[in-house]
Amino acid sequence: MDSIRTEVLDFYAKQGTKIFDESEDEDTTDLHKCVAYILQSMPNLEESNLCILVAGALGGRFDHEIGNINVLCRFSTTRIILLSDDCLVHLLPRTHHHEIHVDSSVEGPHCGLIPIGMPSGSTTTNGLQWDLTDTKTKFGGLISSSNKVKGEKVRVLSDTDLLWTISLKKE
Repeated sequence: MDSIRTEVLDFYAKQGTKIFDESEDEDTTDLHKCVAYILQSMPNLEESNLCILVAGALGGRFDHEIGNINVLCRFSTTRIILLSDDCLVHLLPRTHHHEIHVDSSVEGPHCGLIPIGMPSGSTTTNGLQWDLTDTKTKFGGLISSSNKVKGEKVRVLSDTDLLWTISLKKE
C-alpha cells in the first residue's frame, strides 16, 4: 500500500505480516493491488465462490470512493462488495440476469441502480417500489436512485453494467 503510514507498516511487520512494496505502481489504487493479489493467490479461482468484502470503502473522500467503484469495473468478473456504515455497493455485470436476495433484517429498504460506464438502453426490474420496464437510464437523465425494495427478492436485467446500492440498517 503506497499510502500506508510508517508506524502502521512497522506494526504489521513486527506481527510477522508479509510485506509487499508496490509503491512504485502509481497507476493503480491500494484496493486494486489488494484485489489483484487475492486473485493471483487463488489456486482454483474459476471453481471458487469468492466474494471480497471491502469495509470502509465508502463515506470518505469522494475521489477515493470513485477509485473504489472503478475497481469494481476493472474486476467485473469478481464479486466485490464495498461497505460503509450506511450502505453497500456492488457491480451487476450486464452479462448476467441478477436475482438479489435482500436480508430485510439488515438491509433496505432504500436502494438504487446506477448505470456505470455507459447509458443503459434497457433496464428491467422486479421487486422494487418503482420497477423499471425496458427503461433507458443514464447520467444526466433518469437513474433509479431513492428507490425501495418491496420484498426479499429483486430481479434485474440490463444491457449495461449497473451499480446496486442498498441501505444498511442501524442497530
